[in-house]
Amino acid sequence: MALRSIRTNDDPVLRKTSRDVEDFGLRTQMLIDDMFDTMYDAEGVGLAAVQVGILKKIIVIDTGEAGEKLVLINPEIIRTEGEQHTQEGCLSLPGRAAICNRPQKVTVKALDRSGNPYEITGEGLLAKAFCHEIDHLYGVLYIDKVEEWVQR
Repeated sequence: MALRSIRTNDDPVLRKTSRDVEDFGLRTQMLIDDMFDTMYDAEGVGLAAVQVGILKKIIVIDTGEAGEKLVLINPEIIRTEGEQHTQEGCLSLPGRAAICNRPQKVTVKALDRSGNPYEITGEGLLAKAFCHEIDHLYGVLYIDKVEEWVQR
């Protein structure tokens, strides 16, 4: 696997809309593996392909919970419940943090790395990661949703 460069700050690619994935071949599999390696190296819990300059609807998430190494391809939020006002940061916006309002519970439908459909529900940190990373696929950054900036 390889580490990829994370796009940061004012890189215009971060504001672009990603495309659906239709090919689940070797290049897609290598990208997914590289994204996990890059995310772990940067000590993040989620990474969208756009953050490494690839405009494909691919997300990887690992919040540290057992068995929670997730790949979401062409994800779509289908249900939300409650709200949480918690601190959020981003690998593409280093050194910043803010309080944002996100749903407390989120259900997403997506494809796995083989192209098989599935649904998953997450609460707390996982729900926030779903929303944060799916926003990336549409050029939305957490700084667009800031309620209050936090000193880092």
